[in-house]
Amino acid sequence: MPYDRTRELLIDLFGRPAPGVGTLHSALGAGFEGLAGVEERIKEGLRHSEVGHLDETGLRVSERRMWVHVACTATLRHYGLHSKRGSEATEEIGILPSFGGVAMHDGWAAYRNYEGCSHALCQRSCHHLRELTFLEEEHKQRWAGEMKKLLLRIERSVGEAQAKDPWARSLSSEELKEHERSYRRLIKSGLQANPPPAERRGKRGPPKQSKGRNLVERLGKDREWVLRFMHDFRLPFDNNQAERDVRMIKVKQKISGSFRTERGAERFCRIRSYISTVRKQGGNVLGALEGVFKAKPFIPAIPG
Repeated sequence: MPYDRTRELLIDLFGRPAPGVGTLHSALGAGFEGLAGVEERIKEGLRHSEVGHLDETGLRVSERRMWVHVACTATLRHYGLHSKRGSEATEEIGILPSFGGVAMHDGWAAYRNYEGCSHALCQRSCHHLRELTFLEEEHKQRWAGEMKKLLLRIERSVGEAQAKDPWARSLSSEELKEHERSYRRLIKSGLQANPPPAERRGKRGPPKQSKGRNLVERLGKDREWVLRFMHDFRLPFDNNQAERDVRMIKVKQKISGSFRTERGAERFCRIRSYISTVRKQGGNVLGALEGVFKAKPFIPAIPG
């Protein structure tokens, strides 16, 4: 929110003259510094979560592209700003290297590098359903339509099992075996419908594969990650948790265009992480912000 609009809001809230722009700028800096410990606590909570949701999005900062890396749960949220999108960023942010739970994400290569945790893929944000729909409708590949129906059928089965028994942790062994057989059969059909490209002569590098071949190979290779949600009911069918949390960054950029300085973007990410976590945990945001300036910030509850 621009400083002038912030001043107007403070006048409306308190009925008194608002502080000047310089004071507001100083308050942002003080809030940023005062939340360093809370940010580390949020990161520590995420490291010890059973399931962590991950995503990333681009952000314009002083006419250059940077990245905001989102790690979150139902009660915690962290925004990490970095100039890179890949493993260098995740290492410096420091959540994934020590994470031992199940990482839910869209299959981005930087997440795949971490072997200390388990992985699960989102069926929607990973574009599985969309890509399968494209192959079915545009290329008339029957296996793709059947695979889409299978994934959605498994999702319904999980929902029905949870409704029937809230203590259930996975589908029955019979259902698991049936779905696994169907999945493998469709992967085989997909490979037949999308043969590997012919060998090229006189050109370096492997021949380029079709999108259909890439998809079916990915579904085959990542079978365990794709189907993990039916083996472990802690996992959702999609990664909506992270996608909802990353939406705030997109809204901010749509309204403001970009940040003028990297320092300003860093302040936004840390303070917004705090506000979002307070709201997720049912705290009072205004009271929590007041606590920052009294050196008594809201302390998030974390797992364990």
